[in-house]
Amino acid sequence: MTTLDDFRRETRHWLGLAPPPREGEFTTDHVAPQGAYERRHIVYTAPDGDRIPAFLLVPLGRRSPCPGVLVHHQHNGERHLGKSEVCGLAGDPLQAFGVALAERGFVVLAPDSICFEDRRPDGVAVEPHPNDWQQHYNEMTYRLIRGDTLMRKVLEDAAAGLSVLAALDVVDAARVGILGHSYGGNTVLFQAALDERVRFACTSGAACSYRRKMRRGTGIEMAEVLPNVSGRLDVDDLLRLAAPRPMLVVSAIGDPYSEDASEMVRLALPAYVAANAPMALEHTAYEGGHAITRDRFDRIVEWIAAVGMIDH
Repeated sequence: MTTLDDFRRETRHWLGLAPPPREGEFTTDHVAPQGAYERRHIVYTAPDGDRIPAFLLVPLGRRSPCPGVLVHHQHNGERHLGKSEVCGLAGDPLQAFGVALAERGFVVLAPDSICFEDRRPDGVAVEPHPNDWQQHYNEMTYRLIRGDTLMRKVLEDAAAGLSVLAALDVVDAARVGILGHSYGGNTVLFQAALDERVRFACTSGAACSYRRKMRRGTGIEMAEVLPNVSGRLDVDDLLRLAAPRPMLVVSAIGDPYSEDASEMVRLALPAYVAANAPMALEHTAYEGGHAITRDRFDRIVEWIAAVGMIDH
């Protein structure tokens, strides 16, 4: 019988994931004091040599080491926004999780995902560019043609970010988690499942199975396009692989991108029960659609604030 550890190893091998980088080196371009925290613009390097720009939010006047959170930004068809939206500098204020968590004493890392904000070949700052969609599409299709996937790239970039965060002197590596909504929530599902350094995770607006999306005609995000994934892996499997670590799933009744979240959680729960952690998998469902609302934002921040203070 295949164990969860075996399944994790097999899935990492299937996706072609390299071991997470041990180094957490980065350069700092500038520092901006923000009252309760300082915002540092940093750049670190992905395993394939890509330079990844990010904001690092470090609380001031807090006793270290602090808990840390890697925040994966949303998509929303706005590839000109990434780390800046997470840090409250542009876009939707209800995506500014970085600010809320830094003010609560968390060290926050908010990187740009590939083809977003400062990682767009033709993009400048937070201004949209006509080529934004095409460049993202090419990142997916060119990899598929070569026998690669965009998900592998996204996850290896995410692993590099976690290495940077966990290696900081001001961070307690035993209390490092991840958070994301929508596109970011997809990344959270895969990273929490496949990188055991993640000690807690929250995924919002993303827990919908491949089978439900295909049945309903719901779009599948580019990084989720994985050849022959059907029958091999689905969202309930990813949630199982996160056990017994704390996981919050946030969904909405009218959200096609988290439509069967309740079923995904139900199918994953036995793995948590078997690990003697049935309360570690939580699901909060709301009325409404895909977009984050104030009550969802507050729920996510309060959950992270509570679970991040626990020694895992």
